Order: sequence, then C-alpha cells, then structure tokens
Amino acid sequence: MSRRRTDLPTMDAFVSQPSQPLDDGRIPPGIQADAEMAAPCEEDSGSLAVELRAPTISRAYQCQCGRPVYLRNSQCLACGTHLGYVTERLGVVPLETANGDGSDPYKYVVHGDVGGRTWRRCANFDTASRCNWMVPTPRDGEEGELTGHGLLDGFCLSCSATRTIPDQSVEANGVLWNKLELAKRRLMSQLLVLGLPIVTRHADPVGGLAFDFLSDLPGGPRILTGHENGLITLNAAEAEDVVREQIRAEMREPYRTLVGHFRHEIGHYYWDRLVYPTRWLDDFRLLFGDERDSYADALRVHYEQGPRPDWADRCVTSYASAHPWEDWAETWAHYLHMADAADTAMSFGVDARNVEMSSDLFDFADLWQPDHPGASKFLDFLNGWVRLTNVLNELSRSMGQSDYYPFTLPRAAVGKLQFIHQIVTEQRLQAQAIGEMPAPVATGGDDGTTDVIEVPVGGGNADAGGDASDGFAAPPAASSGYAPAPLGA
Repeated sequence: MSRRRTDLPTMDAFVSQPSQPLDDGRIPPGIQADAEMAAPCEEDSGSLAVELRAPTISRAYQCQCGRPVYLRNSQCLACGTHLGYVTERLGVVPLETANGDGSDPYKYVVHGDVGGRTWRRCANFDTASRCNWMVPTPRDGEEGELTGHGLLDGFCLSCSATRTIPDQSVEANGVLWNKLELAKRRLMSQLLVLGLPIVTRHADPVGGLAFDFLSDLPGGPRILTGHENGLITLNAAEAEDVVREQIRAEMREPYRTLVGHFRHEIGHYYWDRLVYPTRWLDDFRLLFGDERDSYADALRVHYEQGPRPDWADRCVTSYASAHPWEDWAETWAHYLHMADAADTAMSFGVDARNVEMSSDLFDFADLWQPDHPGASKFLDFLNGWVRLTNVLNELSRSMGQSDYYPFTLPRAAVGKLQFIHQIVTEQRLQAQAIGEMPAPVATGGDDGTTDVIEVPVGGGNADAGGDASDGFAAPPAASSGYAPAPLGA
C-alpha cells in the first residue's frame, strides 16, 4: 500500500544517509479499562483531573533528590544523578551504578533497585542524537533479544527503529538529527504507555517499523514525507524551524510540527496492523469511508481543487477530507495529541475548571457508541480536553503567540475519536493480559486516575536538553525540504 512516497533506498541497519545503506489480567496503576470505567462519583465532579481521564500515566518525572526531571534529561542538574528512560518503567528514572565497587561504571540499575535488571546507555548517547534511553542487559541464562521489539545490538528501542539518519559529515545535520530523534522518542514513549505493539524491521523485515530521515540531494528526487509497509520517511529539512514554518504558511496550515508528523504517519502504520486485517474494518468504513477508493485520484483532486467544502463539519483538518486513510491518520494524530497533553496537564496539576467556554461541550448523542461501557469516561476525557485547550489557548494569546490548539472539533469527528479510543484500549488490555505491558512509574488512585505528583519549586532541571552538554546552537535557515502533505493534525 503506497502513500505519498518517493523512491527510497533499501537497507536493513542503522546508517547515515547518503552513505550506501546496509543490508517492536491485572491493570497497572494509572491505566483503566473502558469496561471498568464507571460513572464518576458525585464527590469527583468539578475536577478537571477527573473529567480528563487521560488514558495513560503521569508525565511528571522526579529524580531521587525530589527535583523534577523531563523526558529528554540524562542527568539531574540539581544533584548530578544519572537519568535515563527505562522502558520497563515507562519513564525517566534516576540511575545508579550496578557494581558498587566501580568495576563497571557504565552498567546501571534503577536507583534503589539493587539486584534488579541492569541497563546500559544507548550507543547513541554520545552522538548528536543525545539519546537518553537505556538498553537492557541479559541476566544469567537469558539469550537473544530481550524485549521482543527487535532491538539492534547496543541500541535502544527508539534508535533501533531508525534506519537512516542525515549525513553527519554535514555539520548542521547533527542538530537536525537531534530534533528528529527528540520528537520520535516522545512518540515512542507514548506508544509504549498506550500498550500499542512496536516491532522494528530487525524483528519483522517485511512490515516492521522503521524510520528514514532523508535529505534532498542535488539532481535527486524530492523527499516526501510518508509511510509504506511500516517504513516512515521524513524529510530532514522539516527539523529546521524556518523551513517548516515556511511550508506551514504556504500550505495555509494552522499547525505543523515534527511530533505531529510522527503521530500522523504512525497512524498509517497502525491502520495496517490494527484495522485492515481485523473486525474493526467494517466500522472504520462506516465512520471514515471506503479506503478502497483510489488514493492517488483522491490526492490529485485535493491538491488541484482544494478540500471538500464541508470538511469543517466532518473532519479534524482539511487534509483529512482528502481520503479515508488521511482522515484516519489525522484523527489518530489528534487522539495522540489529546492523550499526551491531557496526561501532562494532569501530571502537573493544571486546573481549567473556571475557564469561560468558547464552544459547547459534547454529549452522548455525539458519540459513535453512546451505550458503550466506557462512553461516560471517554466523554469526560473529551470535554475536559475542550476546557483545557481553552485555557491553553488563552495562555498562548497572553504571550502574543498563536493558539496552542488551533482547531475546532466537529461533532462528526467525535465518533471517530471514540472509535480510535476503543481500538487503543483493546490493544492495551491485550498487552496487559499477556504480560507485555510494563509497569508505569506513577501510582494510580482507586478510581483509575493517575495520582498527581507534587513538583518542587526551584532548583529543578530545565527542560532544555538533559544535561549541560545537551544544548545545540540554532542551525542556519535551510532553503529546501518541501513536503506537500499537511501531516500531523
């Protein structure tokens, strides 16, 4: 199945482009099944945290010294403790050396977990990528790849999924690679929390997940952002803020980010895995349309004639109206935006209860399946999101910036979001049942919400790059890298 792709090189290992290429029961705290989500208790009403009911866990991480740390940090700037993203803990955790005698300073355990699983830094820790993810090391008797995701030897899950990187002999490309990987690590961490299946090309050479970060070369074809059979291609120039903003303005898009690109394209990947070969296909066609309609013709009409006149009443973005596949991918990206932003707001105690609403809230009549056992909680989550984005938009305006969330959800899109929510929930429950769902860092309350972590004020870690060596100077503006599809709602 081909979508907006150009001719791509074939490779089976982690390489730098343009070099010749070489040949992923019990419900954990903070995660609640739809079927167990009863209506909120009367005493819970009025709390944004209850209304949001974000479907994952806390995004507020803490060092062992109690200071806040962030997804990109590799060392606590307050106490010097080493930090790393540990997939088994679904978050950034403090580390300590596994051998107290100092015989192997590069082997770690999670702080306080003496005798537990040991970890090493990803091989990309000392590269421009500055990867802070950890790689599991085998225990006695363990053989083969330990995670089932398909890790490349010495590399973490996120980096193992990267197949091609920008040519590192070009000085500015180190900065671009770093930005691309930061955005991809945020995506991958969310996929793990949601319990979605991640299998790289190393475990599944045909349909496994892989990322190519390519650049336009003189005399070569234009690199287009797209997906095909698990391979996601991004034009590396999109990591240049100036280039990406120029494209956004030319295409009259309200929003264009690297995270948005990743979330949109991974939606195509999961459509192939979770919808097409499953019982969900008929309902997909009912909500989104028939994907068997010519994709090429649909895109040609979209770019020649513009979006459908009624797109704002049917879809989350104008591009979503081009074809059912794009409607799915744009709506999927929106769901990931909502879930991650809601988790983050809850984690830091953001309260939007007193916001003045600029739009009506949704009700059960707007849902695809209003009688579903999880419908009430999904509706709480959705309306909490509406309130939250009104607050965030006002904050952005107070700083003279564009709206944080420059979209209006049409009622027709709400049923599509619920459809995606049910697919994601089913995957999470399946992962939990077979023991593939790691235990989250945060603890949860009895009502299925995530406990809010108190964040100390002052002396914390700036979310600007992990440690003192993680900062990069802004790259010069680029003049190429035009991607024609408005990806990432």
